[in-house]
Amino acid sequence: MFGFHAWDLLIVLLIALIIFGPRKLPEIGGAVGKSIREFKKATNEIVDQVKTPEPRQVSSTSNKTALPEVKEPVATSSASFEATQEAE
Repeated sequence: MFGFHAWDLLIVLLIALIIFGPRKLPEIGGAVGKSIREFKKATNEIVDQVKTPEPRQVSSTSNKTALPEVKEPVATSSASFEATQEAE
């Protein structure tokens, strides 16, 4: 219904050439391109902020962790078994 065809683009470029002249068209094109890049960068930053969850603040009471009990090492070899018997 409202398709944008090659002839439409050609007419728009021709009108822009007549209005702004051949010297200003590259400057205008560069400015439009730069604006589009900045807009995409800003929208990507916003999308990234929305997608990544914010870190939660941990309260001081939940920061304490229980340490496991330290037990004496268990002797696994016969040499260490003999050494413990000699010490007694």
